[in-house]
Amino acid sequence: MVGTANNGRLRLAFSLVNGSQDLGPNSTPASNAGSECGGIEFTREDVEALVSEKMKYKNKFNYKERCENMMEYIKRLRLCIRWFQELEGEYAFEQEKLRSDLELTERRCSEMEVALENKEEELNLIILELRKSLASLQEKLAKEESEKKATVDSLAKEKEARISIERLQASLSEELDKFQGEVDGANQRIASINDMYKLLQEYNSSLQLYNSKLQKDLDAAHETIKRGEKERSTIVENLHNLRGQHKSLRDQLTSSIASQDEVMKQKDSLLNEVACLRMELQQIRDDRDRYQQQVQSVAAEVSKYKDLATNSSELEEKCLSQGNQIQILHDQLAVAERKLQMSDMSALETRIEFEGQKKLINELQNRLEDAEFKLIEGEKLRKKLHNTILELKGNIRVFCRVRPQLPDDNSSNQGKVISYPTSMEYLGRGIDMTQNGQKHCFTFDKVFMPDASQEEVFVEISQLVQSALDGYKVCIFAYGQTGSGKTYTMMGRPGHLEEKGLIPRSLEQIFQTKQALQPQGWRYEMQVSMLEIYNETIRDLLATNRESSRNENGAAGKQYTIKHDANGNTQVSDLTIVDVQSSREVSFLLDRAANSRSVGKTQMNEQSSRSHFVFTMRITGVNESTEQQVQSVLNLIDLAGSERLSKSGSTGDRLKETQAINKSLSSLADVIFALAKKEDHVPFRNSKLTYLLQPCLGGDSKTLMFVNISPEPSSVGESLCSLRFAARVNACEIGTPRRQLNMKTSDSRLSNG
Repeated sequence: MVGTANNGRLRLAFSLVNGSQDLGPNSTPASNAGSECGGIEFTREDVEALVSEKMKYKNKFNYKERCENMMEYIKRLRLCIRWFQELEGEYAFEQEKLRSDLELTERRCSEMEVALENKEEELNLIILELRKSLASLQEKLAKEESEKKATVDSLAKEKEARISIERLQASLSEELDKFQGEVDGANQRIASINDMYKLLQEYNSSLQLYNSKLQKDLDAAHETIKRGEKERSTIVENLHNLRGQHKSLRDQLTSSIASQDEVMKQKDSLLNEVACLRMELQQIRDDRDRYQQQVQSVAAEVSKYKDLATNSSELEEKCLSQGNQIQILHDQLAVAERKLQMSDMSALETRIEFEGQKKLINELQNRLEDAEFKLIEGEKLRKKLHNTILELKGNIRVFCRVRPQLPDDNSSNQGKVISYPTSMEYLGRGIDMTQNGQKHCFTFDKVFMPDASQEEVFVEISQLVQSALDGYKVCIFAYGQTGSGKTYTMMGRPGHLEEKGLIPRSLEQIFQTKQALQPQGWRYEMQVSMLEIYNETIRDLLATNRESSRNENGAAGKQYTIKHDANGNTQVSDLTIVDVQSSREVSFLLDRAANSRSVGKTQMNEQSSRSHFVFTMRITGVNESTEQQVQSVLNLIDLAGSERLSKSGSTGDRLKETQAINKSLSSLADVIFALAKKEDHVPFRNSKLTYLLQPCLGGDSKTLMFVNISPEPSSVGESLCSLRFAARVNACEIGTPRRQLNMKTSDSRLSNG
């Protein structure tokens, strides 16, 4: 890179040659001891004194003295010129060295980009492999976890089954012991019942014998009663027969009655005894029935206990088989525990391997982030070097913006006519357009896709807007066909703060930066003017009474003329210039100008701009501490859209407007082509638009063009023409931007710019 001293020396030399005011009053150039001038150096005062020196003669008719003085003056002028030539040679050498350094830097940047791309591909492959291995390890880990979980579940189930079986075995053992005790008690009861049954049988047999005896006695008593009744009847008969013999037989009767009473008593006693026997017999029968029922129930219990004994044997066999099953489950549990230990060990190894892979992935991700950061830094450096190269070359920067699809767009037969390259070299800078199957590729400084927001677009030009406060002339204009989004890009959508255009955002940034620079001693004054070029006529959009300034035929009452001074400043006569202090004042003026601007309806756009809108802000800044002064101009231009008469359907006034717009844009194309071919004559005066833009296109201004593209397949022809025109604009070299920095003078206002 060029050293600081040489830079100051070269700037001094060329500022002296150009008559600039860059040097301070006490500035001196660098040493020039080794030059042909013999170590002679020229300060600014020396040069000014040499230029303004007047010859003094003692005798004006002494031509010899005058000739000697003139030769001495010419000799000093030659020394000064030779000194400037040496400085110019050194500047050329430094410029060539700077270009070689830039080429070397570009080569290094390209090599760095290739290396970064290769490294990125390698890292992507490594990350892909690591992701695959990570996925397989995760699957393996998940499988191991599922197997471990299944094993733990089966182990828990086996433990629960073992516990339930042990509980069942204990309960069965208790029931078996209980049943065994009940069987023993039942056997004892059976033995006692058998003994009781034998006794009952013996008692029953004795009761039967006693009953038969009682029956015999009863039969004998019945016979005795029958006999007594017969005797009574015979006695009664004899009594009747022997009534007559009553007296004689009274004694016999008395004895008979006595015997009869005895017989009756015996009969009653026998009847009572028979009734008692019957009652005892009934009770014995009831006891027999009860004992028979008890015997039957005991027999049922005996059979039940016999079944229980059979079941107990079955339960013992079942307990034995369950004991075998428990032993098998114990073995399986031991095997499962061993498998669980092995799975734990494998899971631990897998986890350790997973942690290692995770650390490796984190390390690779960190390396990838570092590479991406270096890539971003390299891209920033590439952009900075690219912008530096463009500034050194003096090229016009071109940004391309593609409008998104609108609901009203005709989507029939729609195909993908616009595509964007994805390679690192052209990412964000390239755009491809297909027409009739043929692909056309273009590369610009920046390409904005349809989803790009107004904020993203403004971020890319914010540094360019900042240059206006640094003392550079800045021009930004939007070009494209009707309906491609130029006015939206420059002005935005009214009433939507997030969709503000470049002009409102630029003004906000300028006034914010103005406030931020006040502590450093900077004080700025700003003036705003707005005009439109309608049918090759300049109209003042800030005039207080625009209607009254026109005659009956609609022509403007005032005739505005464009003038350029020697410093490249532009002045429009009689144009309204307003001092502004805040962005709110400028927004009010913008709304006022938008309401006054000429718009109309065509078949291509509901509200089509029918004129070229030019917003100009003149900035004058003074630093009170350093006494530096900057003067700059910010031009923001919304061009009218190019259109074809066959598509727009313009007639009458719209036809005249279209012809005037296409003529001025055609003149702009002629100027661009002349600049691209570096012709001696550039036709700036062919239209008001090109003559107004002459300092921006052919001077020392920082110029940027937005080319707006419509994505409709029906507009591919116009879009292709716009892209070709933008490519020619991007190739134009208009000169190196120059900062207008002076020392403070009495007049710190910039007349027009």
